[in-house]
Amino acid sequence: MRFVTAGYTISGSLIQRLRTAKRVVVLTGAGVSAESGVPTFRDALTGLWATFDPLELATPSAFARNPKLVWDWYAERRAQLLQVAPNAGHLALAQLEARVPAFLLATQNVDGLHARAGSREIVELHGNIARVRCSREDRVVKRWDEPLDAMPPRCPACQAYLRPDVVWFEEMLPSGALERAEAAARDCDLLIVAGTSGEVYPAAAIPQYAKSAGARVVEVNPNPTPLSALADDTLRGPSAVVLPALVDAAWPARKD
Repeated sequence: MRFVTAGYTISGSLIQRLRTAKRVVVLTGAGVSAESGVPTFRDALTGLWATFDPLELATPSAFARNPKLVWDWYAERRAQLLQVAPNAGHLALAQLEARVPAFLLATQNVDGLHARAGSREIVELHGNIARVRCSREDRVVKRWDEPLDAMPPRCPACQAYLRPDVVWFEEMLPSGALERAEAAARDCDLLIVAGTSGEVYPAAAIPQYAKSAGARVVEVNPNPTPLSALADDTLRGPSAVVLPALVDAAWPARKD
């Protein structure tokens, strides 16, 4: 049996697996947020930033050379995020979490839209642009004084510069976050990977862990990726359309 919803044909076996899954893991990438109007890192290099190379704005060495430049770049990106909202794909994942016994959403996105959509069990593999942390002690700092000289604010405890709480090029992913996502993948029944190119490691290895452990792997992406050959099901289309269709097919809304 196959289900047709929102123009997508979804196999009956996938719907049944989704309905009966006890442990679901979802891995999301930039494509999910792009559908809310969030530009990818490189796409955001427009206007005054068009002449900059990403390595000038998102590395520890760049911050050491010119902390004000890096701080200003991320401050502008934070301001841009105030103008966007979670899309239907984000909302569908929050609905899915409420339907299954155990759920983990591992995201490569730093925009916080999954939490705003209502998802609770989230691992932010690359951090969160809304947070800042001490560049010396790595502690998240919630309150700080904006400097009069327009330089980055300083940590109230040690006076080192504050920096965005995101993973830069040349940096390792937070070990605890990565370990939690990998452990969940090795123990899940079903893994959905949405809106990611599957080229950025170590996050791209998470679906491989699930597949090796016997989980069903579903890819949601408009285009083929390196993960396509691994997937048991490939749903070609934008996540803001496909993910709601998938959830609706598994749990149709009642029509009284």
